[in-house]
Amino acid sequence: MEELATVLKSFLLVFGAEFGDKSQLVCMALAAKYRTTPIITGAILAFGILNLLAVTVGAAAAAWLPQWLVMTIVMLLFGLFGVLALRGDDDEEQAQGDVVGRYLVWSVFGLIFMAELGDKTQLAMAGLGGVEAAIPVWLGGTLALAATTILGVMAGRILLQRLSVTVIHRVGGALFLGFAFWMAWELYLLYAS
Repeated sequence: MEELATVLKSFLLVFGAEFGDKSQLVCMALAAKYRTTPIITGAILAFGILNLLAVTVGAAAAAWLPQWLVMTIVMLLFGLFGVLALRGDDDEEQAQGDVVGRYLVWSVFGLIFMAELGDKTQLAMAGLGGVEAAIPVWLGGTLALAATTILGVMAGRILLQRLSVTVIHRVGGALFLGFAFWMAWELYLLYAS
């Protein structure tokens, strides 16, 4: 019973922290353009591994790579997804649907993994993993992130039914480029201080 309480505690903590966060918005924007299964799969794989790192290694996971390198990789990935979304060629997308789907899982995995490495949720999971049993903390946190991912993907698919693909590509591209510029600003602030 104590383990169930720990699962619930970590679920509520992570769900509340991640609802509406950048990773959920990224999944929402990707779901408006690509198939949902690779997005959900890539995101849940990334979150599962990140949560495992958080509860076993804790905050040290963020120290494996310099902060500037993580931020630069995330900025470049956001920029790449933004440009690809703005380019949006539907005929080309249909012709390459299987190829995009195969690599999309790993693209989403890399994007989410790097964007969330050392994030507040991961640090909260590390802290909770230090005072509670690690497996229930990991399970609750991973289930919460899976739930926010699925909700984000569903919202992205609903947008696709209500808006034209061109509008969604432009909004999604602008969102990704906005995240890339935000990350560039964060990098500037890192070096300016």
